[in-house]
Amino acid sequence: MGMEHGLFCVGCCWFLMGLLFVGGVMNLLWVAAIAAFVLVEKVVPRGKVVAIASGVAFSVAGLWMGAH
Repeated sequence: MGMEHGLFCVGCCWFLMGLLFVGGVMNLLWVAAIAAFVLVEKVVPRGKVVAIASGVAFSVAGLWMGAH
């Protein structure tokens, strides 16, 4: 059961784990910022709305940066 959950977690969150590794190697403040962001998404009563809004905002920012 633990192996199955571990594989699910890695498959689901591999990009976040990569960001945390790179951020942790480079700067501990980035790790704290990402952790605080995930905490807000998980703990705030409207966490789903926060997650959707941030996803849209990051997608628009990525498209904007790619266009320029």
